[in-house]
Amino acid sequence: MKKPSMFRPLSLYLGMRYTRAEKNNRFLSFISLISTLGLMLGVAVLITVLSVMNGFDYELRTRILGTVSQASVYSPDLISDWQPLVEIAEDQPNVLGAAPFTQMQGMLTANGQVTGALINGIEPVFENRVSILGDHMIDGSLESLDLAPFSMVVGEQLARGLGLSIGDKITMVLPEASASAAGVVPRFKRFTITGVFNISPEVDSSIVYISLNDASTLLRLPDGAQGVRMKLEDIFQAPQAALNLVDVSGMPLYPADWTQTHGNLFGAIKMEKAMVGLLLFFIILVAAFNIVSSLVMAVSEKQSDIAILRTMGATPRLIRRVFMIQGVIVGLTGTLIGGVFGVIFALTISDFFAWVNTGLGLNLLDAYFINYLPSKLDWFDVALVCSATITLSFLATIYPAARAAKVKPAEALRYE
Repeated sequence: MKKPSMFRPLSLYLGMRYTRAEKNNRFLSFISLISTLGLMLGVAVLITVLSVMNGFDYELRTRILGTVSQASVYSPDLISDWQPLVEIAEDQPNVLGAAPFTQMQGMLTANGQVTGALINGIEPVFENRVSILGDHMIDGSLESLDLAPFSMVVGEQLARGLGLSIGDKITMVLPEASASAAGVVPRFKRFTITGVFNISPEVDSSIVYISLNDASTLLRLPDGAQGVRMKLEDIFQAPQAALNLVDVSGMPLYPADWTQTHGNLFGAIKMEKAMVGLLLFFIILVAAFNIVSSLVMAVSEKQSDIAILRTMGATPRLIRRVFMIQGVIVGLTGTLIGGVFGVIFALTISDFFAWVNTGLGLNLLDAYFINYLPSKLDWFDVALVCSATITLSFLATIYPAARAAKVKPAEALRYE
């Protein structure tokens, strides 16, 4: 005796059966396959690209904005008593830490090589509250700036370009000219390299650090700081945080924040993520149109089957559900497979790109603020892409299913 099969709704059974390939509808099955592959490719590529854009966004926030001022206040005159201002800043909402700073432009020369640099005067203990610099030292330490006068911490790329290592001497040339018996000449000062850091090519090649007191000495001013910079919990509140500190300090200070120096780069990444996501979504849209065309052809081919079902008592609602299920199966299959591949690609693309870039010697990202391809998988993006694709696939079934429900049995069977 044949064992009875598990109960399945008739609409689900027919929808799954129509999805399978048959000898007399190979072309229709091919269209369904193309639709599935289109959805799979669109979902996988979209998840991967969004993860890469998230990676660039994350690296910008942590590496670039982890070293430059997120929000700061500065004075045209040196602030000799900067400690109370730091305490006031750290008491403000959204502020995680504050540190004094002095900045100047200069030129560095060693071993016959010359380069320009932004020179930051810092207090190492306070700097660790607002910067990731101390976590990215590859030789020496940030605290070495306090151990000996006229010490300097430089980036790995700058050290390599000038042929420097720990203990080597480097000459700083300041643009301010000073009068002497020989006439007007630039100001020179010798420093000793006591630390090397590695954060990003942009930072490593253009920023160096000295102690706050050494910076005051170079500027021929009393010990002090030009301003105070802050690390924020929410970087998008940087303009407001700087303005708040100006208001509560009661000092003649000027606000500044990262949007003035790196806002364009951050905005470009946001815009590129939106535009690339929109363009890649058209792949999914085309695949959805393929679902429409395949279902329309299926309705035309299955008119006799629909007519027979109608004469046996099938309602228009059941017929509509059959073809909607057929389209949704294609959509679910493409979306789920594409989602799995997209997650895999997003988790491995950084290593794969590094292998290709190094193996072929392409150096594709050396001109950017990071020299590797970052990827940061966001499960919200995965859920958004997959749910949008499934919804689009479902909407693509409405017209063909409605057309199938309107088939009239008498007309469909007239010439059978």
